[in-house]
Amino acid sequence: MYNEWSLDVFYKGAEDPALQLDMKKIEDRVAEYKSAVAALDAEKPAESLRRVIDVKEEMGLLVRRLMGFFSLRRSANASDTAGAVYMTKIQGLMASNAKENVIFNKFVGAIEDIDSVIAGDEVLSAYKFYFGEIKKSISHTLSDEAEEVFAKLSISGGRAWGDLFSYLTANVEVDYKGEVTTLSAIRGLAESDDATVRKEAYEAELACYSKIRDSIAFALNSIKAQVNTEAELRGYADPLAMTLEDSRMEKATLDAMLEAMREYMPKFREYMRHKAKLLGYENGLPWYEMYAQIGDASAQTFTVEEAHKYLVEHFASFAPDLAQMVDRAFKEEWIDFYPRAGKVGGAFCSNLPFIGQSRILTNFSGSFGSVVTLAHELGHAYHGQQIEDHRPLNTGYTMPVAETASNFNELIIVNDAISKASGGEKIALIESQIQDCNQIIVDIYSRFLFEDEVIRRRKNKFMFADELEEIMLNAQKEAYGDGLDPNYLHPYMWCCKSHYYRAGLSYYNFPYAFGGLFSRGLYAKYLEEGEAFLPKYRALLKATTVESVENVAHIAGIDLTKPDFWRTSLQIIADRIDEFIAETSK
Repeated sequence: MYNEWSLDVFYKGAEDPALQLDMKKIEDRVAEYKSAVAALDAEKPAESLRRVIDVKEEMGLLVRRLMGFFSLRRSANASDTAGAVYMTKIQGLMASNAKENVIFNKFVGAIEDIDSVIAGDEVLSAYKFYFGEIKKSISHTLSDEAEEVFAKLSISGGRAWGDLFSYLTANVEVDYKGEVTTLSAIRGLAESDDATVRKEAYEAELACYSKIRDSIAFALNSIKAQVNTEAELRGYADPLAMTLEDSRMEKATLDAMLEAMREYMPKFREYMRHKAKLLGYENGLPWYEMYAQIGDASAQTFTVEEAHKYLVEHFASFAPDLAQMVDRAFKEEWIDFYPRAGKVGGAFCSNLPFIGQSRILTNFSGSFGSVVTLAHELGHAYHGQQIEDHRPLNTGYTMPVAETASNFNELIIVNDAISKASGGEKIALIESQIQDCNQIIVDIYSRFLFEDEVIRRRKNKFMFADELEEIMLNAQKEAYGDGLDPNYLHPYMWCCKSHYYRAGLSYYNFPYAFGGLFSRGLYAKYLEEGEAFLPKYRALLKATTVESVENVAHIAGIDLTKPDFWRTSLQIIADRIDEFIAETSK
């Protein structure tokens, strides 16, 4: 307890007989799926659909259990190779279904009045949105044979390059003060209360990338080449258009959000310049000082036990069911807490709705920021709890809404802490919140600019590490402006962010801005409506898997396609910045 997560809810190990049985079951379900697709009968659409859906549900649950088990093991220990053979086999089995997937989707697309066909079947009726999405995707579907080839090649293509990135960043040795440490550990020192440590850690981090930057450059180029090829073959205008459709989000929503973000960039730069002066810098804020703490709260630390108690108590005042879930997460070993060699950096939550749980990875340091990170990831787990009652194929929410509950949780914790604090402690908490906003708005914008430029250039050329560094620096300068010292930026941010290295998930950056701003708008409604907001909030989270982004927002009375909503949320942050500057200018 309070150390590593338990995966026994999956299997007792790679040699567990239950695991071997499930591997055999997957093979059987794949064979059944192929047979069910081969037997599709246009004269009996309801019967045909139900036969396929039943098999897809069973097959999907097996895959999620097995792949979840092995991917979580590898996240906690990059040297764990026990599951590599199994994962490759499962990926191959799923890739072998590509042709049948196309045939099934085209069968669905050919049913003219599908609503009436599924109306008499409870299971099929639950998949009304699912079938609607299939119909929309038909125009971007390749031939049966092409889909099969593409799926199989992706295993040794984009996925393999992504695995290489994870392996390199988890295992690279960082030389620091005569000793060797990990990348995640050295990045964690950015929050040190010692300015010398922050700068030396930054320098050690940048130095370590020379060992892996060329390999990672090849990984990034290869993944983005595959993304460009897929978008072109499927008839999308570009990978961004493909991402937006996959996200069930309108371009008007993204444009409205980015427009509002650009309008408020000067306010964030004002914050960074002011912070720089507080720390004694005249040329803007050096990169290594972005996480420097301002105020008197730097001595506040938490043990995991204290974090457990703190989070349960604070969430109980918002929603009892959230507090109960958080308590379970700690007590039932859902969480892997501490950094160690071979463990991936950062933090994530993996929802496991098929067993009513989640698994959370963090690199807990004891800071208040670490507690907020736990709150964030537990928000993802709460989101997962809301979708547990959906049918198995209805449990996937898209990138933009994925950060809603997590950011909402952060607001509950941080705003409550600010309201109870005074003096230097209050200043520290306000500045910490603004730091986070600076990341999800300004830094995320720089990441969006970087990825967009890399994707565009990759259509015509290969980019070596030097060029990727240049693109990253230009993106940071455009986003941060004169808020940062141009002599101390971070040219290797493309080497440490896993979001760029998923061939099937491009532009995993703007969803963080979306989640941060969307959650603030929702939180404002909670403050206005009180307990009456909670059923609406839960319904909204549940709808994320079966509605478009815009329709999800409509549940709370929000129009995402207009800049006004985004400006309202950004103004909340701007007010915090003004408060911080006023409090520290006395």
